Amino acid sequence: MIDLYYAATPNGYKIKLFLEETGLEYTIHPINISQGDQFAPDFLAISPNNKIPAIIDTQPTDGGQPISIFESGEILIYLADKTGQLLSRDIRTRVAQLQWLFWQVGGFGPMLGQNHHFTQYASEKVPYAIQRYQTETERLYRVLNSQLEKTAYLGSDEFSIADIATFPWAKFHEHHHIDLNDYPAVKRWFEVIEQRPATQRTFA
Repeated sequence: MIDLYYAATPNGYKIKLFLEETGLEYTIHPINISQGDQFAPDFLAISPNNKIPAIIDTQPTDGGQPISIFESGEILIYLADKTGQLLSRDIRTRVAQLQWLFWQVGGFGPMLGQNHHFTQYASEKVPYAIQRYQTETERLYRVLNSQLEKTAYLGSDEFSIADIATFPWAKFHEHHHIDLNDYPAVKRWFEVIEQRPATQRTFA
């Protein structure tokens, strides 16, 4: 039903985790980003920004032609609406969950990604960039911890696509020089999600 164009990155894991949580049938189409598969014309027709993940829903709910979708946040919203799962129908809870989803796609992911790039992959060490992104990473973890002191999950006490989007980035906290013991509410949340069967299958 779902063709998933995928690489084993935090953004790729988001969609696989959703599919494992909901039991939607899917087929993985690996995209080797180190070999440039993301620039192939067939992939660009699905994901014009040449980034993974992307999906094709071969059986959309309107019964029409297959729908292709890029951008992980929109994929999660689409799939949540398709399945009626992992995104609240209560307007206030839904707003809260979507705010944290966009917090992840607009800040938590990009800033942690830059942190990882400048500390692990940059051809030259740029102290200003390393310090800038480390400082922002720590600030974002404090924001995350503050929220999770108030609610069991992001935006509410219901597990949702906001958590699914954020967890794969937090999973690599050691790469971002983050000790979860410094963020006890994040650590509690992280350990709960890590034990979910769908999480175990996703990262197996």
